[in-house]
Amino acid sequence: MATISAMTNLPPPLGPPLAAAQPPVPAARATELSVRPSLAPPAAPHPTLPIASAIGAIVVLTGSLTASKFVLDALVGLEWPVIVYVSMLALIGYGPSVWWCWYASRRWGSGHLGPDIGLTPRWSDIGWGPVVWLGAIGMQLALAAIVIGFGIPITNNTDGITELQADRTYVISIVLTAVIAAPLVEEMVFRGVVMRGLHSRMPAVLAIVLQAVLFGAAHIDPVRGVGNVGLFMVLSGVGLAFGIAAYLFRRIGPTIVAHAIFNTVILVLLLTGVADRLQDSDLGDQVLSAGERVAVVNQPDLTE
Repeated sequence: MATISAMTNLPPPLGPPLAAAQPPVPAARATELSVRPSLAPPAAPHPTLPIASAIGAIVVLTGSLTASKFVLDALVGLEWPVIVYVSMLALIGYGPSVWWCWYASRRWGSGHLGPDIGLTPRWSDIGWGPVVWLGAIGMQLALAAIVIGFGIPITNNTDGITELQADRTYVISIVLTAVIAAPLVEEMVFRGVVMRGLHSRMPAVLAIVLQAVLFGAAHIDPVRGVGNVGLFMVLSGVGLAFGIAAYLFRRIGPTIVAHAIFNTVILVLLLTGVADRLQDSDLGDQVLSAGERVAVVNQPDLTE
């Protein structure tokens, strides 16, 4: 009896208590646990620039385009070769904007246009560009239906191109300007600097919409009068499609390609006379009433 009492007074065993036996994990469950992916880290925020860069880009582009018109009006009477006027328009109208993009990158960014405004071309842009272009065409047709349905006045800024299509030098210069210079510079300005500058102060949706409105407004010409209203609406829709694409891709390579395709198609329709033949038909008149009235390149009074 004494022995039993002594055993009950022994100290407790050292160490943690033994864990309860766990049922074995099935082989299929074990494999699932081993291959289950971990949660991906959150995506980095979209790069932005200060709002001052966006304001400066709009001011510089507006001033340079206005100056190019005044210079052209002053010199058109000299009857220089057309290529001289086109080159002057491209240099005066777009040169300062290229400089501003470079300045904004060095002043507020890393000094490299790639990460700062999304100018990072990739081979995949060649494939994504047509997709973005189709999206822009869809947006354009939707707004064109509104313009036509409500009888909103609309005009185009391609007048005079077909009148000089026999001049090979003119054709080459206009193609270089519309297919290379305009898409590159306008995407750098609006989808690169302007949209990223706006996004630093407002939500992405509002920044995309506002840059599209500014893109449409940049193609307004007082000479066209009320016809600017429909043109502004259609081009704002195109700018909206490009803005969405630039935001999703986080670069402007696909939109540059899409913009170039957009202008190329319009030039082909105009320079081959297809646009004139379509416009002679009732269906063509309805389609081209908005489809042809797109911004290729502002060239007022070149044929005077």
